[in-house]
Amino acid sequence: MESYLQQKPSNCLKIVLFGPESTGKSTLAQELAKHYNTNFVKEFARNYLQAKWDKFQLACELKDIMPIAKGQIKNENIIAENTTKILFCDTDLLTTATYSKMYFNGYCDPDLQEYATKNHYDLYLLMDIDIPWVKDDLRDRPNDRRVFFNSFKNSLDLNEKKYAVISGDFEKRKETAICLINNLLNLQ
Repeated sequence: MESYLQQKPSNCLKIVLFGPESTGKSTLAQELAKHYNTNFVKEFARNYLQAKWDKFQLACELKDIMPIAKGQIKNENIIAENTTKILFCDTDLLTTATYSKMYFNGYCDPDLQEYATKNHYDLYLLMDIDIPWVKDDLRDRPNDRRVFFNSFKNSLDLNEKKYAVISGDFEKRKETAICLINNLLNLQ
């Protein structure tokens, strides 16, 4: 068992911004953290893969998946130690597992799959693809957005994760997310 992929216990609610590339996850995670005066965990894969691209002009390879997973959960565990109310996670291990399956012919490391399923989050915000796709060095599938969205939704459904789809322009997304989070906080 790969305990380096396991969440450490924490006292905060954890909310994941989840979904395909170029759907506003990073921006919304930052804005929600600001709104609730709390912390957020950046997407580890973004900096890792951008550095690889800048140095070698190489895209993500299967050998990158586990270092990305380890980096993501390590950062989450560190930031969660200093968070008491809500922690916003710009992706999680289920994101990494979903991408692994989509890019590598259905393959996901069994340890990654186990912890992607086992680690707990209080709510997933599944970002819809109803906003424009924005090109950058790492984004490569503008014509596969519906396929990707469906894969992410299926991952949530198959793993019985609590989620809500977030649609509309940025302000509508933020407003919907805040309403959902406030309802979650009132239930605590």
